[in-house]
Amino acid sequence: MDIRDLFGIQLPIIQAPMAGSQNHQLAAAVSNAGGLGSIPAGMLNAESLDTELSAMTALTGRPYNVNFFCHQPPAEDPARNQTWLALLAPYLDEQGIDAASIPGGATRKPFDTAMAEVLERHRPAVVSFHFGLPEPQLLQRVRATGAKILSSATTLEEGRWLQAQGVDAVIAQGLEAGGHRGIFLSKDIDGQVGTFALLPQLVAALDIPVIAAGGIADAGAVAAAQTLGAAGVQVGTAYLLCDESRASTLHRQALQSPAAEHTVLTTLFSGRPARGIVNRLIRELGPRPDAVPAFPLAGNAIGALRAQAEAQGLDHFSPLWAGQNVSGCRAVPAAQLTEALAIGWRRQAEP
Repeated sequence: MDIRDLFGIQLPIIQAPMAGSQNHQLAAAVSNAGGLGSIPAGMLNAESLDTELSAMTALTGRPYNVNFFCHQPPAEDPARNQTWLALLAPYLDEQGIDAASIPGGATRKPFDTAMAEVLERHRPAVVSFHFGLPEPQLLQRVRATGAKILSSATTLEEGRWLQAQGVDAVIAQGLEAGGHRGIFLSKDIDGQVGTFALLPQLVAALDIPVIAAGGIADAGAVAAAQTLGAAGVQVGTAYLLCDESRASTLHRQALQSPAAEHTVLTTLFSGRPARGIVNRLIRELGPRPDAVPAFPLAGNAIGALRAQAEAQGLDHFSPLWAGQNVSGCRAVPAAQLTEALAIGWRRQAEP
């Protein structure tokens, strides 16, 4: 089966939630085109999420998805933080940043009761989670709104676990995907596999729809995913150059440069592995140094460096999230890209 009946949409295309690079405008454009637009809530609080969802429903009456992180908040670790600041000291000095001025605490919060209350007011058709699922009581509150529930699996084990928790569909996030890995049952990224290796394994093992994500940038990849049993696809990187995207000028330039041919999984920008374009910080420190603090604490110092450098037109400390396949990035309206992706699904479905 595909996901059109499950979510009440016309096209089995999900726009991946991309915190920091989009808002309701991109999501509404995709939903209005017949796909499933997604609102990323990983960097929002309850008040700002309420504002985003109100803006979303002002632009579309069609189904949409809201995405949340559900990580465990990190414990304070002053010693590790000092080691991290020492590693970054040359860059902080270069940018004229006093380490003592960098705020502490987590800047990204997991799904909580305040967010659940926002969902109960707005009742989106779909709610998705990254890094597993929230605690059972919170998950039940989401179910009670009538929303269909999705979460990302990066391994067969994670897919089976998610099905056992009663999700309505699983997103098979391949190693190629840009942004944060949804990995949650293990911290070992050596066991991560590509989309077209993971997808057929999950399709064979699960009784619920499986959505392919990672490296899908054009109609051909959409058709290939359907051939391997995908119920639909989730696409992120290809939307970053769209008119409605809020990707920065520096991010857009990187996506269109030869640098986009080289992406890695790095923990430098947040503390969790995420795929992005290699820039100065990654080249000089390596993608995953031991000193990086737990998610999302790494982002505090990096955020200060990023702000200073970007003001100078430099992406040295910016998280340039991108998947391994940027060939589908096009500076066009999101509706046009959504329709172009759907052509692959229709072509494959023809008798």
